[in-house]
Amino acid sequence: MTRTEPLFSHVLALTDGVGIFEHARLRLPRVEHGYCVDDVARALVAVCRDEPSAADRSQGRVLEPAVMAGLADVYLDFLESAQAPDGAVVNRRDAHGTPHGPATVEDCWGRAVWAFGTAAARSRDLTRADRAAAAFRRSAVRRSPWPRSMAFAGLGAAEMMRVDPGDEVARALLHDAAAAVGPFRGDREWPWPEQRLTYANAVLADVVLAAGDTLNDSELVDDGLEMLDWLLTLQHPGEHLSPTPAAGWATGEERPGFDQQPIEASTLADACARAFELTGDARWSAAVDLCAAWFFGRNDAGTSLYDVGSGGCCDGLERHGRNENQGAESTLALVTTLQHSARLAAVRS
Repeated sequence: MTRTEPLFSHVLALTDGVGIFEHARLRLPRVEHGYCVDDVARALVAVCRDEPSAADRSQGRVLEPAVMAGLADVYLDFLESAQAPDGAVVNRRDAHGTPHGPATVEDCWGRAVWAFGTAAARSRDLTRADRAAAAFRRSAVRRSPWPRSMAFAGLGAAEMMRVDPGDEVARALLHDAAAAVGPFRGDREWPWPEQRLTYANAVLADVVLAAGDTLNDSELVDDGLEMLDWLLTLQHPGEHLSPTPAAGWATGEERPGFDQQPIEASTLADACARAFELTGDARWSAAVDLCAAWFFGRNDAGTSLYDVGSGGCCDGLERHGRNENQGAESTLALVTTLQHSARLAAVRS
């Protein structure tokens, strides 16, 4: 692995005055495909977690605090305008910035709630934090029938409770998010709460851990750690990470599977970083490094997904190489994974 610090240069290149473009052809944003809340929410989480790193400055790609603040404001504006009066969210905007499609409580809602909670808890700008908190409350009263949507929203509720443990709206949402995941089953062959691994799998364990920690429920913490232990063991069969492929995976199917998506490594890094914070167990810190190393070639294809020229991340790992396009989801997955890796490296030093 050649980098330990996140680099925001490609995030900046994909962003204009409206939001972050969803897709790219190689390094260039595909403007014609427009924007989506899912990626803008990911971007707001990332910029609220971080400031420009020394590595960025040493390579002449400095993003001054004012630039990072400007990105945060663009992303928050986008997400606020995506909210319907009842708290549901319209996911997409076209190339002209015009919203289209229904307002829903699908993943876009959950990710928006996560981003609002993160911005409210971590923004240094008090006006932005207040706006994000108000937006959080507008959407946090809703519920989704989809466990992952609830899990994303629950992570936002956990962020809100960092700054206000008495926030009853956040508490209720976090409780319901953990319940939506369902119990960790004691089946030795398949203990996961779903019949099949699909996408962003580790977010289910992450929100259970967050709920257990924030709501002072040790049984939930234990459940979350068991879930994460099983998932990590399954996806670490040898010396490197082998994530669940885009088509999902269940017992009896071929491994390794392709194409592998950066979001799997990043959600696993999120959950393992939280597990380390809760337990201090070095295994979880090492697992974050394992996730980071996956981006740099310690993977089933022996191929780096990181583009040193752009600071971006390729969109998927194939059996014999990589998808060369560098869209927002993949690049933000790299950034957020490296945020955890760099922070834990500093703790260890």
